[in-house]
Amino acid sequence: MYAIIANGGKQYKVSEGDVIKVEKLDAEVGAQVEFNVVMIADEGNVTVGEAAKSAKVTATVQAQDKFKKIIVFRYKSKKNERKKQGHRQPFTAVKIEKITV
Repeated sequence: MYAIIANGGKQYKVSEGDVIKVEKLDAEVGAQVEFNVVMIADEGNVTVGEAAKSAKVTATVQAQDKFKKIIVFRYKSKKNERKKQGHRQPFTAVKIEKITV
């Protein structure tokens, strides 16, 4: 059994026991969170739309951290314009505990 959940403008395929990194959530480590369900697949039975909205995916927050730094470098040739900037996107690691249909 797996589910497709939506969070932060992205969709994730999850099963029970998976640990995924999603956009930063406003929750403490160890807190329970629920996600919006887009689709549920269970042994060949696929549920989407309004029928899938009644399902629940419950997860536990494992960590609040930041991804590896990326370098953003912009320049314009022959103009001596250069701009170097670093960015670390924050994320929340969650462990999928239960998928309820």
